[in-house]
Amino acid sequence: MSKSPVFEFLLLSFFIAIALAANATVATPVSVTQQFKEAPQFYNSPDCPVIVDEDESDGQESSILCSDQAVHVAMTLDTAYIRGSMAAILSVLQHSSCPQNIAFHFVASATANASLLRATISSSFPYLNFRVYPFDDSSVSRLISTSIRSALDCPLNYARSYLANLLPLCVRRVVYLDSDLVLVDDISKLAATPLGDDSVLAAPEHCNANFTPYFTPTFWSNPSLSLTFANRKPCYFNTGVMVIDLDRWREGDYTTKIEEWMELQKRIRIYELGSLPPFLLVFAGNIVPVDHRWNQHGLGGDNFRGLCRDLHPGPVSLLHWSGKGKPWARLDANRPCPLDALWAPYDLLQTPFALDS
Repeated sequence: MSKSPVFEFLLLSFFIAIALAANATVATPVSVTQQFKEAPQFYNSPDCPVIVDEDESDGQESSILCSDQAVHVAMTLDTAYIRGSMAAILSVLQHSSCPQNIAFHFVASATANASLLRATISSSFPYLNFRVYPFDDSSVSRLISTSIRSALDCPLNYARSYLANLLPLCVRRVVYLDSDLVLVDDISKLAATPLGDDSVLAAPEHCNANFTPYFTPTFWSNPSLSLTFANRKPCYFNTGVMVIDLDRWREGDYTTKIEEWMELQKRIRIYELGSLPPFLLVFAGNIVPVDHRWNQHGLGGDNFRGLCRDLHPGPVSLLHWSGKGKPWARLDANRPCPLDALWAPYDLLQTPFALDS
């Protein structure tokens, strides 16, 4: 029995549709995890203190993560900035005289794939002393107000305010580092910054910067708010590089103090710049100043266009691409800034064309 032309047309259309659907399925982009090269192993110099790993024989977590002799480094960790984080870790280890005495404390969103992040770090740094701590985004999401750049509104950007709660009580002092930086000096020098009798944190200050724009006219026109800085000499400092005494932070309950300003910001808009202003409100004028060499910041340009910038005058121990422009993104786009060439040697990304040595 012969089939009608209409039936044959419908049958042909049906098979074409199946074929197109199959091809579409094959062509659908799939999120591919970035692959990173294994970094060299770095060893302590002979004069480094020996940290006895008492728990290692019991199969427990390395005791270096609680040792007062270790240099404790805290960073956030997520898939968006993982490439920057890997470069930062490598730079810390490469320039340290006692790299085996560094303990890394990574804070990741509780909703992130912690196993994947942990495996990524371990594959490039098999001998790294580290732990990943889950950060409950909801604990801070309700307090976040929109800022001038969406990246600043990420809850993980506020995790630095919660380090004293997230890290174990045995960690008494920590160096906090952003993910968009590299060190070219020994981090132990920064970690050893004296904090005096009562200071909670240390960071490079910029007292010549105009402090007024960090807060809105509403803030400055309200005497009960602007008097916050009475009897203080407030100076701008970048929160991407800080030495923090966690014991003193816990004793002073500074996380609550920061949250109180964030709660006020939800009711009255007193600032525009994400997680920085609450830190300034609580600490500006009361921190230990660190040499500017430890945060050559602003290399990512401003928060709008991310234009190229030069180094500040003076020696350099840490390069920081704060701002909109990130070196890995500009290098991938073949539009690098001159200083991005200083970040590139620490890039562990495994490119498709890289040959195994």
